[in-house]
Amino acid sequence: MAKNYVQVEVLLITGTSFLAGNLVKRDDDPAASRLSESEQLQDACWNGFVQVMLPEVCIEPSNGGILYLWEVKEAESFLELELSEVPLPMDRRLSIAPRSFFGFQNCN
Repeated sequence: MAKNYVQVEVLLITGTSFLAGNLVKRDDDPAASRLSESEQLQDACWNGFVQVMLPEVCIEPSNGGILYLWEVKEAESFLELELSEVPLPMDRRLSIAPRSFFGFQNCN
């Protein structure tokens, strides 16, 4: 019997006031201040930003597993975060990222 894993996709829209001053900084690295807003946001995501600012997104799987951030993809106006228990490929047909489903057309 195949095991079902929890997989979550999150889009963070860059350039918004929600994200402007809420980045989580784990260290006082002077080089971090020279990063662009998108790079700062990516760094914050890898440092636990999602769990701190959006706890409702980080659901606990019913099997007692833990969601890990496996990938952060940068687009022109958003960051796409992929969280799951194990690294799994995202099914493009079920993705919320615009570039994923614009290529599909239902011909029924």
